[in-house]
Amino acid sequence: MVLNFKVTKFHKLDGKGATKAMCDVSISDEFLVKGFRVVDGKNGLFVGVPREQGKDGKWYNSVFPLTDSVREALQQAVLSAYENSKD
Repeated sequence: MVLNFKVTKFHKLDGKGATKAMCDVSISDEFLVKGFRVVDGKNGLFVGVPREQGKDGKWYNSVFPLTDSVREALQQAVLSAYENSKD
């Protein structure tokens, strides 16, 4: 099965923080995951996965792409939406 990623909701953020945008992603029109982030890191833009704060105050990822091909397809879909979004 080939997974198809589609950004369903996209919101660019104003400000000088590292997080540049938030979005929701539909996976093969069967599953919706909310809370992906476009982050400007030291090596450029990357896609941050949804995460939640633990009782210890630390943040933990709640979604994990298990293969490089899935990670790349997800990143391509989200960064493409970011680049094509209106400023």
